[in-house]
Amino acid sequence: MPRPLRVAIVGAGPAGIYAADALLKSEAAADPGVSIDLFERLPAPFGLIRYGVAPDHPRIKGIVTALHQVLDKPQIRLFGNVDYPNDISLDDLHEFYDAVIFSTGADADRVLDIPGIDLDGSFGAADFVSWYDGHPDVPRTWPLHARQVAVLGVGNVALDVARILAKTADELLPTEIPPNVHQGLAANQAVEVHVFGRRGPAQAKFSPMELRELDHSPTIEVVVNPEDIDYDEGSTATRRANKQAHMVASTLENWAIRDPGDRPHRLFLHFFQSPTEILGEDGRVTGLRTERTRLDGTGNVTGTGEMRTWNVQSVYRAVGYLSSEPAKLPFDFLTGTVPHEAGRVIEGGKHLRSTYVTGWIKRGPVGLIGHTKGDANETVACLLDDHRNDRLLSPAAPGEEAVVAHLEGRGVRYTTWDGWHRLDEAERALGAAEGRERVKIVDRDAMLEACTDPATGRS
Repeated sequence: MPRPLRVAIVGAGPAGIYAADALLKSEAAADPGVSIDLFERLPAPFGLIRYGVAPDHPRIKGIVTALHQVLDKPQIRLFGNVDYPNDISLDDLHEFYDAVIFSTGADADRVLDIPGIDLDGSFGAADFVSWYDGHPDVPRTWPLHARQVAVLGVGNVALDVARILAKTADELLPTEIPPNVHQGLAANQAVEVHVFGRRGPAQAKFSPMELRELDHSPTIEVVVNPEDIDYDEGSTATRRANKQAHMVASTLENWAIRDPGDRPHRLFLHFFQSPTEILGEDGRVTGLRTERTRLDGTGNVTGTGEMRTWNVQSVYRAVGYLSSEPAKLPFDFLTGTVPHEAGRVIEGGKHLRSTYVTGWIKRGPVGLIGHTKGDANETVACLLDDHRNDRLLSPAAPGEEAVVAHLEGRGVRYTTWDGWHRLDEAERALGAAEGRERVKIVDRDAMLEACTDPATGRS
């Protein structure tokens, strides 16, 4: 009797879970069946949604409900707190599984090569996001002494960073932020936040809803300079072809022509300002220098030579995420992706057998969370095609207990799907005590303890 197709997925964020869902919906799930194990280096699943989405965006975090339904399926097991490649290597995975899908995402900041980028007070947005989202592997405190702050970039991450910096701590208290984050934000000195984009309103990468949410805070006055509302032929074509770009530009136009209000924190959205240097004294940020740009007719810009210095004491770069190199896989350091053809990992011009990628490690950190579904479907289709045509490697120990024995033999304190339910209940109980839906547990050991079944001592 044929055994189920055994697939390992490294990374239990949305991309990995969507790949598991695609496998469960395939013909192979019915005959001969599929058996899927997800490996996650953190004790909890859900990746970007848990540790990359701002806490005041519960609508996006609602995606967890759909992902829950996938992980509830009996064909899937979760192994959390398992680090690739230290706890389990690529060779190990090929020993236990017919195929391996990497969905490790992107959690580092893309480099911005301008003078002063390494000054004290110059931060990467990804690090700040990890802090306010309660990631267990980052410091528990964050320096929030600056009264004027610059955020470089015009995407949704830049909006998240700017909004968290401009809001009061008490505005965020109803969310799931842990106590250390609330305490840190309560000490935040920022009263002005300046967001800088190199191009114009039509080229901003904000989502319309995220942009409009800036104006919903009773403490944030959003300011747009009317001189920054400018379009060339390329910009007009973008607005005609892209409904979201048109909606964003229209919102910015409306903000530019209204009378300024008197909310205590001001958030400026600047366009046509290209950062050229972060200024400093005694090793600390004291300002930002930008060059005014102008449209060239195509929607791109050129420099004008007109320089301006901005009085800021902190700079956050939100110019894109970057994936880390997965061990034993080829890697393109320029794009931050694993070379592939439709999800099949390519090394030396050939498919690295039984090895696949999906999500941001496959296509780069662009698009919304839902866009990874298409990635997953393409990758899984290739995997199943290789399975049907006997192109997969034959694992030496495909039994479900072999990987459990491996992890336990190495002393790995792994968490399970049942463990996640216990952690979930613990966080909800902490929240209920304060009249909140959830209070996130930050410390890794505390997370592991919450995952543990008191009766068995297993997570």
